[in-house]
Amino acid sequence: MRIAIGGFMHESNTFAPLPADRERFLEGSLTYGSAMVPTWKDAHHEVGGFIEAAGKFGFEAVPLGMAWATPSGPVTDEFFEHFCDALTTGVRIAKADGVLVALHGAMVTPKYPAADTEIVRRLRGAAGPGKPIAVTLDYHANVCPDLAKYADIVVGYQTYPHVDQRQRGLVAAELLTRAVKKEIAPATAVAALPLFINLLGQDTSRSPMSDLMAKAREAEKRPGVLSVSMMAGFPYADTPDAGASVIAVTDGKRDHAQAIADELAAAVWAVREQLNVPSPDPAAAVAQAISSTNTPVLLIDLGDNIGGGSAGDGTVLLAELLAQEAKRFVVVLHAPAAVAAAKQAGIGGSFEGLVGGAVDKLHGDPVPVKGSVRSLHDGKWVEVEPRHGGRRANDQGHTAVIDLHDGNVLVLNSLRTPPFSLGQLTSLGVDPSAAHTIVVKAAVAYRAAYGPIAGEIIPVDTPGLTAINPARFTYTRIKRPTYPLG
Repeated sequence: MRIAIGGFMHESNTFAPLPADRERFLEGSLTYGSAMVPTWKDAHHEVGGFIEAAGKFGFEAVPLGMAWATPSGPVTDEFFEHFCDALTTGVRIAKADGVLVALHGAMVTPKYPAADTEIVRRLRGAAGPGKPIAVTLDYHANVCPDLAKYADIVVGYQTYPHVDQRQRGLVAAELLTRAVKKEIAPATAVAALPLFINLLGQDTSRSPMSDLMAKAREAEKRPGVLSVSMMAGFPYADTPDAGASVIAVTDGKRDHAQAIADELAAAVWAVREQLNVPSPDPAAAVAQAISSTNTPVLLIDLGDNIGGGSAGDGTVLLAELLAQEAKRFVVVLHAPAAVAAAKQAGIGGSFEGLVGGAVDKLHGDPVPVKGSVRSLHDGKWVEVEPRHGGRRANDQGHTAVIDLHDGNVLVLNSLRTPPFSLGQLTSLGVDPSAAHTIVVKAAVAYRAAYGPIAGEIIPVDTPGLTAINPARFTYTRIKRPTYPLG
């Protein structure tokens, strides 16, 4: 049994100005053919699950390639065509018995608002009829119902933070091998909801989302049900398929799958109001943090959530911390020019200048800071624990640690890097547990790493490309009405 394995993953924020071209994927991870194996085999990621599954379920894995980039603006049509060609050509050459592909589900290009569905449509053409295709999707996928026309099996992550990726890859691989052996005849259906769930409400450890996940697991125990996936959606994509959904896979009958998906979608709709979670403004949040004795306090910069495609150089919370004379804070900013200045000053040298607010005017103005260069780093580290995103080898680019007054620390990096691992700080000699306040540019994904050390967590309603309130954005392509926008 030969199974072709590969992936093409990007979460596209259509409000973000920076497109994902070949360079962005090279900064993330771009491998072709067998070169993907050493990069991903040990990762807590679905592709790592695919590779493990070969030995576990007795098939020969034929690697096609893997492309992954940090969330940003849409993928360029040029790179999309290039890597689609790499995948489809690989499938044709492999003459495999089935295809396993890892997709995000919220990829957008200028030409294809449902780019992931277009990938699977092309893979179906390359594989030919009768060859089963299994797809894994991120929990934040905006699932196009047409995906079920081309994929036999669709399995989504069921944790946020995403710590079940490798396991979901194994689930998809097991179902695919059973389909190849004709033990099952999988049929997939999608129930799409006109619903934006803000990212705080998507947290799978929080009710009512935790209750909905329990319903999905119960549904999987019913006769003939192979998999059920609750999908929270990605509200920062202005596309016709944006929103929450439910995916069901059953043995043999698509009508059965559709009935299961529709039933659970109705359960999601019934609690839609409870899934929207309010948060304080920056001034109130910083005041609350300063007065807290439960440290470290995490200030969650929702509007500059790097994992959602934002700039990573938002200064709203930094400016407020300085204005309120906070002590012992740690702030990480994407600031390549400032890193270059720090390198020129050298370790122990003085640092003075403007930081942040360089990419756009949505995340705050540049802030003047003054301090000294504590250390300089290559920005690379390895994460050995299961963390959101599943990556093992991490790289935030050349990085400088700047000591400010009152025990405050500024970390400046040259590659936008979501805060999914404490290694981002500990690899620099910065002890996050010793800080009073840490600004975390995320929404929920950080919790797997930062949650265990947090004394108090304060999500903050900051402005930016990933602002928690969808009413801050102008949508022109979504279905109307979509709750809570109308």
